[in-house]
Amino acid sequence: MPRAGFYTVESGKISFRKDGNWYSDEERIDNPRIALLFSQSIRQNPDGSWFLQVAEERASIAVEDTPYVVKSIDPIGDDGKGGFVLMLNDDTREALDPATLEVGAGNVLYARVKGGTHRARFLRPAYYHLSANFQADGSGRFFIQIGGKRYPLEPASGNDSEAHH
Repeated sequence: MPRAGFYTVESGKISFRKDGNWYSDEERIDNPRIALLFSQSIRQNPDGSWFLQVAEERASIAVEDTPYVVKSIDPIGDDGKGGFVLMLNDDTREALDPATLEVGAGNVLYARVKGGTHRARFLRPAYYHLSANFQADGSGRFFIQIGGKRYPLEPASGNDSEAHH
């Protein structure tokens, strides 16, 4: 019985790109089950490079921006005043930590996920959904208010990318 492995793409370069899709060379991997398996199999080497680990098989990959993307968000409660739950590309759901929101180049929104160990890039639909809750203060700086507390949307720090090739 054949094992589920990388034999179908091992001749190509596997990459996870900022659009939230997996690619083998320049071909997008459209099979949602393979894309989910890959998203659930991302691991990081001590040197910062990325690989997929499925059973005993490993394959080096390139991560264009972040290893995780926010596909969608759901409000906690009716209006989001209690916070938001993020749906990530590996099909996990976790509460948004609004203190980790930051805005990168091109107005890309990021948040820390996986216990704060990784950044996740908001895909456009999730960004637009959350941005409906942004407010501006008197100086024109944006913030989100959750649970009665204001969280400023800070510019991304100098470490704008986790990508290592």
